[in-house]
Amino acid sequence: MELVESFLVKYPELALFLAIAVGYYIGGFKIGNFSLGPVTGSLFAGIVLGNFAEVPVSGMTKSFLFLLFLFGIGYSVGPQFLQALKQEGIKPVLLAIVVGATGLLAAFAGATLIGVDSGYAAGLLSGGLTASAAMGTATEAIWSLSLPQEEQQRLVAHIAIADAVCYIFGTAGAIWFCTDMAPRLLGIDLKAEALRLEQELGIKRQAAGVASAWRKFEIRAYEVPSEAPVIGRTIAEMEKAVSHHRLFIERVRRGDALLDAGPDLVIKAGDILAVAGRRELLIELLENKHKEIEDRELLDIPILVVDVFLTNRALAGKQLAEIAAFDWTRSVFLRSVKRGGQELPIGPGLVLHRGDILSVAGPEPSVTRAAEQFGPIIAPTTATDFVVLGLAVFVGGVAGVLVRVTIGETVIALSTSVGTLLAGLLVGHLRTRHPMFGRIPDGAVSLMTSLGLATFVAMTGLHAGPLFLSALAESGIGLLLAGAAVTLLPMTVGLYFGRYVLGMNPIMLLGGLAGAQTVTAAMAAVQTRSGSPVAVLGYTPAYPIGNILLTIWGTVIVVLMAQ
Repeated sequence: MELVESFLVKYPELALFLAIAVGYYIGGFKIGNFSLGPVTGSLFAGIVLGNFAEVPVSGMTKSFLFLLFLFGIGYSVGPQFLQALKQEGIKPVLLAIVVGATGLLAAFAGATLIGVDSGYAAGLLSGGLTASAAMGTATEAIWSLSLPQEEQQRLVAHIAIADAVCYIFGTAGAIWFCTDMAPRLLGIDLKAEALRLEQELGIKRQAAGVASAWRKFEIRAYEVPSEAPVIGRTIAEMEKAVSHHRLFIERVRRGDALLDAGPDLVIKAGDILAVAGRRELLIELLENKHKEIEDRELLDIPILVVDVFLTNRALAGKQLAEIAAFDWTRSVFLRSVKRGGQELPIGPGLVLHRGDILSVAGPEPSVTRAAEQFGPIIAPTTATDFVVLGLAVFVGGVAGVLVRVTIGETVIALSTSVGTLLAGLLVGHLRTRHPMFGRIPDGAVSLMTSLGLATFVAMTGLHAGPLFLSALAESGIGLLLAGAAVTLLPMTVGLYFGRYVLGMNPIMLLGGLAGAQTVTAAMAAVQTRSGSPVAVLGYTPAYPIGNILLTIWGTVIVVLMAQ
């Protein structure tokens, strides 16, 4: 064992990779809807290894990885952040602000009540609100305090200890509150409320494997019989008659000739029509009335499937049903809508926002025409714009150092952490206006955010390991109870504020509560319990606000405790 200990001390970089591997492994285990997740798993793995061997930790490496994580988070939520502030998501945004402010006050009051230092207070906040990013901003704030280095190191270690103590209930408590306690307090049935909201939005539940009205489609060939009522009608007239079904004629075979399906083309007996639409509608409406023909040449139509970035101001705020009525959406089918990385349930009542990513499919000319209205096509890229990334982190960090805030008698810099977060937010927002600016592949952003934070907290755990057991024995039960209050109090206040002040729909409210405390697992649990995905509509506008506020709170609570 001494040999292993000396090896880990001599090669701390290998100890770090071991902590990450173990952290991701144990973080993947689930009990119901609860799991530690890779970040908290890495924290526990780091603490265990740190308790076994005093592994040296590089401060520069920690800062580098944390800044990379913060930029990635800002970059990810940037497209939705300002849109959430000014569009229909204003209620979830206000909810997130109230929940975040209540969480900060609860953490400060709890830390004061049980008489712990600023390190424990920061960990109480980050664990109780499941805001691991707050550990980083709190760490930087502690290093800026006028304290001996040994005391600073002790306080930083206390952050990890308190976070580890409070995080488990922070996640499990949020899941329990959103799926059990909150519905009881509101006196609602989750499944019935979700179904009612789906009906309001025009979302139709389908059996598993059946395509939605707004998603997958097919093109099939049908022969027009001699007695068909469509004979003598133009293609425009036919399509108008079934406009609510969104069936389109793409091409016509007349004898040996292939004809373009112009709006004035008149249908004749014996024509073979290439009809595009939902598979189930083609079967329901045409299968029994028209003979289906296998005509490879007729059906050999180039199909384009692309993601487009919604930047057109004229379309932002419109429902899908309104957009589907435009002439330029003819033959274009919507496969999915993503907002803030979350896929939204699709229905005619869904309102689009700038920054949404739409996956559309259809004949190449039709999709190209529609993309000119929506915004630029997002072509896959493997190249990261390191010029923008590097300059943004540098400029944001410099701004964070220069901008100073006075709280009481204490003057503290905004910090490089908060500056980098805001820089990422700005770059992310600029992508909604200039989508080709500062492009970073999704995989690269995911690596920055997931590995960056997991590595940072693993290093924090390694640093805290030697002090963990003694500190836990000193204040564990008090931290545990205070952490439970920090988790539940903001959600309780947010529940009544959202329902009776903002008048939010209960399902949207529960999604908003999960987003405000950035507990994706709680949102997923609401979806599972309600049997519906619609909670994500409240989650997506609240999540970026919660992410920003809770990250900044790490700095704020250290300053408050230092007064």
